Amino acid sequence: MTNQKVPVQIRLVKDPDGKEVRKATVPFSVVLEKTFDAKELEEQIESFQPDIVAPSGLGTCNAYSVLRTAELAKKVSPSTTTIVGGQHFTALAEESLEGYPDINVVVRGEGEQTLVETAGTLQSHESLSNVRGISFRHDGKIIHTPNRPLISDLDALPFPGYHFLGEHMKEYYFTLMTGKDTPFAIVEGSRGCLHNCSYCSQWRFWKRSHRMKSPKRIVDEIERLHTEYGTSFFWLADDNLTLGDRMDNLCNEIMRRDIADDVTWFCQIRCDEVAQNKNLLAKMRKAGNVWILSGFDTPHAEILDSFRREGIDQPTAKKAVDLLRENEIFSQGMFIIGDRRDSHESIEALREYADFLDPDIATFMTLTPFPGTEIYDNAKREGWIEDTNWSHYDMIHAIMPTEHLTRKEVQEELYECYRSFYGKWKRRYQGLLSKNEITRRTYQYLARKAILTGLQSLIGV
Repeated sequence: MTNQKVPVQIRLVKDPDGKEVRKATVPFSVVLEKTFDAKELEEQIESFQPDIVAPSGLGTCNAYSVLRTAELAKKVSPSTTTIVGGQHFTALAEESLEGYPDINVVVRGEGEQTLVETAGTLQSHESLSNVRGISFRHDGKIIHTPNRPLISDLDALPFPGYHFLGEHMKEYYFTLMTGKDTPFAIVEGSRGCLHNCSYCSQWRFWKRSHRMKSPKRIVDEIERLHTEYGTSFFWLADDNLTLGDRMDNLCNEIMRRDIADDVTWFCQIRCDEVAQNKNLLAKMRKAGNVWILSGFDTPHAEILDSFRREGIDQPTAKKAVDLLRENEIFSQGMFIIGDRRDSHESIEALREYADFLDPDIATFMTLTPFPGTEIYDNAKREGWIEDTNWSHYDMIHAIMPTEHLTRKEVQEELYECYRSFYGKWKRRYQGLLSKNEITRRTYQYLARKAILTGLQSLIGV
């Protein structure tokens, strides 16, 4: 873990003057959020001597960075309370507290209210058992308090504290999508999903609910980011940005404001929703939608059934790709290999399927047993998991074999998927010479980064 860079929220201090902080009854506010290597992080913690260190981790592959941060905090300041959260630690709260003594508290599930109450309780020296939605140690035992109800009105949440990062906001960019000259930000439009895909931890984490912010609230945040910080490209982070009336209203809200010609955005939408709402796509493109990611997974019906991916069939997927291209919206397709039934032949069929659908770019992933998913529960019970290094749980490393393939063979097949899709000279030339600016820029980026060379390192080629 030496010199590994980790995102961390370093210190929580009283902020009696902040209006939004006072409104949310937060006893502390974040005063520093920056990326450090391990030595710099240790120096910062030693300098601040924080009461609380709450490192952030976006997923299972970041778990060790979170743990390393907690370890450093305890090394420098043993009295500091370390708090972790997110999907990984929610799913493995008991295991994490048992295995990692540097963790004091796990915030389970939705964290805004829980973290505020935990900080206030620690400040007042009251019992943590009164805080809902946390796990912690007490007298040698691990205590799990009752779950906290989900926040019913997401519009009531204050905007994220962008002002803490104000001087750095223009430094955030997404090279693949926009390049270094286009400031980038992630905006949350909803939480959760009503589907229950077996490989996804989101629906369990959000208790299979789907709570949505209003179109006005979403665009208010986009407008503030654009006018105050110059952000012009947005990733709408919804697991599935549903179409229909809500999307129609979102597009209307964007177009009626002065920012309509200056902002563009990316989102994730199921291909069946794209196919069923073709009349909305032109309006979405006019409102700035330039890129849509859809999961096509696999052409094999029995595997789709085991994933519980109803509606993601071949005709629907092809229709979605064609409609996006007709409306000049860049399409990104995601495909999954490594199901227990997969073989060399089935994955070759998947490669042919990707060629047939022909999205603008394809992303191939290995089936990864993330904690909190049904896949993880089954794989752990059956003994399929051969790699327990959390940093490899990134959908690129093969974690499990199949009935027909070793992990190394799954890894080799992943490389072959990318080589097959991007190695075709016709696709390369069409991408590099495309009239669509996004397609052209994306293929130029892929050429510079030599994606196949990077994947070779995983299989020792």
